[in-house]
Amino acid sequence: MQNLFFESWGDYFVAISPAVIPERSSSAFPRKPGLKWVLIMVGLAVGFAAWRVIDVYWPYRYRNVEPLLQKVFASRIKIDHYHRIYFPHPGFVATGLTLRRNSAPDLPPIGSARDLLVQGSWLDLMLFRDLVRLVDVEGLQVVIPPVGSRANHEDFPPGSSVDFAGPTTVVEELNVHDAELDILRVDGGRYSFPIHQLVIRNLRRGSSISYLVDMQNAMPGGHIVANGSFGPLYPDNLGATPVSGEFTFAPVNLGDIHGISGTLAGRGHFKGVLTAIEADADSVTPDFAVGSGKPTRLEALGHLTVNGLNGNIVLHSVDAHVGATTVHASGQIVDAPKVTDLDLTVTKGRVEDILRPFFKEKVPVTGSVWLHSHASIAAAKEGLKFLQRLQMDGVFEIPNERLTNKSTEESLSAFSDRAQGKKETVGGTSGAYPASGEVEEVLSSLKGPARIRNGVVSTDGLDFQVPGAEVKMKGTFSLYDKSVHMVGDLHMQTDLSHVTTGFKSILLKPFAPFFKKQNAGAVIPIAITGSPKQYKVTQDLLHNK
Repeated sequence: MQNLFFESWGDYFVAISPAVIPERSSSAFPRKPGLKWVLIMVGLAVGFAAWRVIDVYWPYRYRNVEPLLQKVFASRIKIDHYHRIYFPHPGFVATGLTLRRNSAPDLPPIGSARDLLVQGSWLDLMLFRDLVRLVDVEGLQVVIPPVGSRANHEDFPPGSSVDFAGPTTVVEELNVHDAELDILRVDGGRYSFPIHQLVIRNLRRGSSISYLVDMQNAMPGGHIVANGSFGPLYPDNLGATPVSGEFTFAPVNLGDIHGISGTLAGRGHFKGVLTAIEADADSVTPDFAVGSGKPTRLEALGHLTVNGLNGNIVLHSVDAHVGATTVHASGQIVDAPKVTDLDLTVTKGRVEDILRPFFKEKVPVTGSVWLHSHASIAAAKEGLKFLQRLQMDGVFEIPNERLTNKSTEESLSAFSDRAQGKKETVGGTSGAYPASGEVEEVLSSLKGPARIRNGVVSTDGLDFQVPGAEVKMKGTFSLYDKSVHMVGDLHMQTDLSHVTTGFKSILLKPFAPFFKKQNAGAVIPIAITGSPKQYKVTQDLLHNK
């Protein structure tokens, strides 16, 4: 653009100079009053000639800048209003922009912008630099059809990545502010990403760029600030384009994900190519909770790989810390819409740490825990809660649990003593246990398989043990209202009459032989039912459900 401008100006000046500048005589330059007017006329002629050249060959004329804009925006551009500016910097201002894909110009527009400013410098023009100092865009809005849809394929047909190769003229800074990116969803909704500011420097075909972006995430809602480098871009192999940088993601409203809550703050850095971006990130959520559970501090540290073309994520290693417990996870988040698959492992953790985010009141048990499970989280859909999307299958073991309810713990301890055949006395005779109210705490164990579907935990082989007794059960526990419905068999070292005391034990003695199995003590069918503060254990001879 600059070369065309100055070559034309020079030719024009040479052409007119003989006509407006008289030949000097061999004598000294005459000092005549008319000379001043001659110089003025020459200056006016030169100025007029220069102005005509600028007007005709102005490098920021729209027809000259249009190819540059098409490369910058990877689109065909239509402008409603346009006017040039000369001072203090040469350039132009345009309003009412419409963007259409270069490779699919007949389709509906993919975006629009309110205002556009293109600005250079007089020094660059005089030094013949092929450079634009600033392209400033305000009110840009881009709409992307649903990923995988026919419209998306038509907007981005094979080979359309060449549209993003960049301009041949250097754009020193591209500044986009007050913008929005809308990605339409297959279900008719949309994810909206407000972009407060996007700054790209050194934008040119075949070169790497530096960038800074300040924007909002769509789901979950959160503030993203990132900076780094991108490119050079390979139009024929877009996935091989290098990318690197660092980011912060805070605050993030986890309440946007149905069924959980909390405010997350994350940060990290990344490096790689567009189809395999290696990232390391850490986060802190001081008030994480599931449903109406108690807000609990949750910290996480992970290494992952992100595919920048389709958003798929491979979680190589994620360690979540809650209390003194570490939950190790690995898996992937793939497809469109995204489905999550995770393998979870806990080694010698604390069961109260894991349960705390699920319970509003005090957790029912404490103790060490081993856990291995597989979790699948279905794609987010409107109105679908987190627990409805969660499916989980695994096994766990709590070898030394304690009940946190004091009265329940005392009853369990007393039952354990009776199941071992100990006699109740008040005098403290050797071999006896103390009277009610002075029962020593006992440790119990709990293990077995478990699965979660639609917020309900179910098991078909739960094994609960206390000294002198073992319970094998199957049934369900609701994570919504904490209600339980389980049936099974109570195996005791002693006979049935030891389950109760006093007159009841005398009445049960004749029935003891019917509840013995291989002379190993009583085997009693029982049921555990009820909801918090109303749980009850009853005999269930017919295992009624």
